[in-house]
Amino acid sequence: MIYHIFYPLASTFTAFNVFRYITFRTIYAGLTALLICFFLGPWVIRKLQEMQVGQFIREDGPANHHKKAGTPTMGGSLVIFSVMVSTFLWAQLTNPYVWIVLFCTLGFCAIGFIDDYLKQVKKCNLGFGVRAKFLFQGLVALMTAVFVYIVPDFSTQVTLPFFKNIQPDLGPAYIPFAMLVIVGTSNAVNLTDGLDGLAIGPVIIAAGTYMLFAYVAGHVKIAQYLQVQYVAGSGEITVFCATLAGAGLGFLWFNSYPAQMFMGDTGSLSLGAALGAVAVITKQEILLVIVGGLFVIEALSVIFQVGFFKMTHGRRIFKMAPLHHHFELKGWEEPKVCVRFWIISITLALISLSTLKLR
Repeated sequence: MIYHIFYPLASTFTAFNVFRYITFRTIYAGLTALLICFFLGPWVIRKLQEMQVGQFIREDGPANHHKKAGTPTMGGSLVIFSVMVSTFLWAQLTNPYVWIVLFCTLGFCAIGFIDDYLKQVKKCNLGFGVRAKFLFQGLVALMTAVFVYIVPDFSTQVTLPFFKNIQPDLGPAYIPFAMLVIVGTSNAVNLTDGLDGLAIGPVIIAAGTYMLFAYVAGHVKIAQYLQVQYVAGSGEITVFCATLAGAGLGFLWFNSYPAQMFMGDTGSLSLGAALGAVAVITKQEILLVIVGGLFVIEALSVIFQVGFFKMTHGRRIFKMAPLHHHFELKGWEEPKVCVRFWIISITLALISLSTLKLR
C-alpha cells in the first residue's frame, strides 16, 4: 500500500524513488512486523488470559511441562496479523505471488485457529481430527499449487541443490509435488513446536535464508550470474520473508523461556505452510530439506518412533518423540535444547546458502 501511494510521487519528488527498491521495503517490512508484535504482544497475552485460552499439557509428556499448563496459546494469530499488515503496507500488491503466499498462509492459519479453538476453548481433545485437518490442508495446498502453476511463464522444473544441469520438468505433476512441499513443511514445523522458542527460532532463520533466495531468483542479472532459475516477480517475496522474520523476532520476545505465550497450531501450521509456499515460488523446493533440516529431523523422529514401536510391539528408538523431548528426558535443560537446535538451524542455513556457488 505504501509502495502504491508514494512511489508514483517519485516523478515529482525524487526522494520517493526509494520505494521502488525491494531492499528498502524489505528492511522496513521486517521492522514493521517486529514492532507490531512487540507492541501488541502484551495486549494479546492479556486478552488470551481473559478468554482462558490456556495451553493443554498432555499427561504422557515430560513431567516438567505440566507447570506450563494454562499459558496463553494461539499467539500465532499475532504473528500472522503482523505478517499480513506489514506485507500489505510494504509489498507491491499487483504481484500475483504476494497474493498466493498470503492466501496459503491465511488458509493454514484458519485451519490451525479452528483446531486450537476446538481444543483450547471448546475443550475437545481431538480438535479438528487428523483426517479433517489433512483434508483441509490438502485443499488449501492444492489451490495454492494450482495458483502458482497457472502464473504465466512459471517453470515446472525442479532445482536440485549442487547440480546446475539437472532440473527435471514435472509438468502437471508439479501440482501434487508442490502440495507435498507445503503440507509437509507445515506439519514438520507443527511437530517442532514443543519447547519455549524452539520452533520460532528456526522459522526466523529459514525465512531469512529464503529472503536472500527470493531476491536472487527475482533479479535477472544475479540469477543469471549464479546460475539459478529466474522467476520474474518473485523478488517481491523478499518483502514477505522479511515480515516472517520480523514477526518471528517480535513473537520470540514473548515466547522465549519461560514463555508468556505459545503460538499454537494457529502459528506453527501457517508459518510452515508459508515457508513451503515460498520454497515453491522461488524454485528452491528441494533445498527446503536443508534450510528446514531441523524440521525434517523432528518429523522423521516421530515417523521412525511410531513405525519402530508398531513393528517391534512396544520398543522405542527414542525416549520420547519428537526429538527435542528425547534430549529433555536425557537431562538437557529446555533452554539448552532450544539454543543447540538453533545452532543446528544456522549451520544448515549456511550450508544451503553455499549452494548458490557450489553448482
